Amino acid sequence: MSSMKTKYDTLPAEVSATLQRHAAKYQLAVQGGKIRRTSSRFCLGVEHGDYNGTELFGVGTDRFIWLAYKPNSLGRLRLSSANFPNDGLVDFAVGGEPDLAADSWARFPFGVNRILRREGYELATGMDAVLFGNIPGGGMSRSASLAINLILTMLEVNGITGLEGMRVVELAQAVENDYIGSPCGNLDQIMIYFAKAGMGTHYRPDTGSIKHVPLGESAVDFRIVSLDTGTDRPGLEKSTYKLRRDECEQLVALASKPFGIRCLADVREPDLYAALVRHFETSHPHLCGRLKYIYESQQRFGDMLTAWKNGDIQRVGEVFRADGLGLRDDYVISGPELEAMCEIARSVDGVLGERMLGGGDKGASGAIVLADAVQDLQAAVNRDYPKKFPELADRFAVHSCQTVDGILELPGLA
Repeated sequence: MSSMKTKYDTLPAEVSATLQRHAAKYQLAVQGGKIRRTSSRFCLGVEHGDYNGTELFGVGTDRFIWLAYKPNSLGRLRLSSANFPNDGLVDFAVGGEPDLAADSWARFPFGVNRILRREGYELATGMDAVLFGNIPGGGMSRSASLAINLILTMLEVNGITGLEGMRVVELAQAVENDYIGSPCGNLDQIMIYFAKAGMGTHYRPDTGSIKHVPLGESAVDFRIVSLDTGTDRPGLEKSTYKLRRDECEQLVALASKPFGIRCLADVREPDLYAALVRHFETSHPHLCGRLKYIYESQQRFGDMLTAWKNGDIQRVGEVFRADGLGLRDDYVISGPELEAMCEIARSVDGVLGERMLGGGDKGASGAIVLADAVQDLQAAVNRDYPKKFPELADRFAVHSCQTVDGILELPGLA
């Protein structure tokens, strides 16, 4: 995996044309302004670890949201998304209280407006903006990328400086938790905001620290691949994700007094883990399954970091695969389409590891793949996935990705 800049560090011609065309359609005056590009993300560990208090590790990937924008003198936020043309123009007063658009992407600019004002940031300047993205739905954090992009843009337009790092992460998470109603953790926001090309981002919640971990120079050429199942994933608030989060919190509540734990990540020592299982395996066997995944994934986490530092992509894939089996069998957060993609991937020589991505149920799986095996994986998915799910034959996709910087400012539209 190269740390060199990719073609996505400049504005692709087809994206420029799309933004130009959509801006003209709604007479949005964005020419001569700026473009902010935010990435997607790929979690290498621990998926579902953020709300359980574990360390996190992942990379930014080259599927993006591009936002072309320019301040206006109207005192209004005027935005449109080329991905959702049926939603038309989103137009509301800066600092106003627009009604929640329940099924519209407009929830995000509304939510950013609400959260920034709630947190005491004065918004007075309007802007015209047009967006376009190629992040597949489910598993690569499209919503976190959008929230971060809008927050940074609205702060800049209003001349608000000095906000960076985990504060931006907190604001983006608050948009989803407190306005959208999604019970997400902070993994997605961290992995996008701090992403650096050729680097893994290591987050330690005990210290709140971020460390960028270079990929070892001896690494073979490989790709990070998203296997989009073509399914529509419900919001996290409507999915198994919420149930699993509630279960983990239930186990912590039951175990906090007798065992002194504050989150499942506190269970790191074998003796403590064994004692918890003995105590709850009869009364709450399903909760022991959730704990088993978090405990074992933490035991593997150090191996993942060491393997990445050493460029041992074979081992990176093995840990990724083991986490996937735990998510499937112990955390029980996957789905039939996600596992079908994993089964196909496991059958291909050169696929080093695979598992479901993101919130669960639907969306995308992911794989760590030797570069010269990507075409074989694509061919296997094209051949076998439609046989399993013919109704999705024209909706699934395979995305071969590289690591990138999470946030980049580009020259505006001419």
